[in-house]
Amino acid sequence: MNRTTAREIAMHLTFELAFSDIKAEELLERELNREAFAKRAVDEPLYAEYPNEEQEKYIRSMVLGVADHGAELDGYIEKYAKGWRFSRIDRVAAAIMRVTMYEILYRPDVPNKVAINEAVEIAKGYVDEDVVKFMNGILGSFVRAEFPEQE
Repeated sequence: MNRTTAREIAMHLTFELAFSDIKAEELLERELNREAFAKRAVDEPLYAEYPNEEQEKYIRSMVLGVADHGAELDGYIEKYAKGWRFSRIDRVAAAIMRVTMYEILYRPDVPNKVAINEAVEIAKGYVDEDVVKFMNGILGSFVRAEFPEQE
């Protein structure tokens, strides 16, 4: 498993949190284990390989971080989605942007451009091209406004 796959799994789990009252820790306990991966792998090839220790740590940190900073991340999404209320944004796109923004804000080991490119590539497998462009615009505006020194 590579970092891209781990990132996509973190996005899946973050998406699940949006539709549940379950705590992030409980979700990770339930879903981030070999048995759960084996069950998911039947329908989702993404889960065919269980993450190594480093990847598992990354997935955990991303899901917990997004859960802890959800209101902040949603605020950024709404701020840079000019003219859109957060509630109108596609939920898959929102989950992907939450993970990406968290990574940009709190994971300095990942360059901003890499985080955005990964988000766009992953999104292409889940949402239509117009939503991908919309996401790319929001994420680009976010980075340009919040990190002007990195442009």
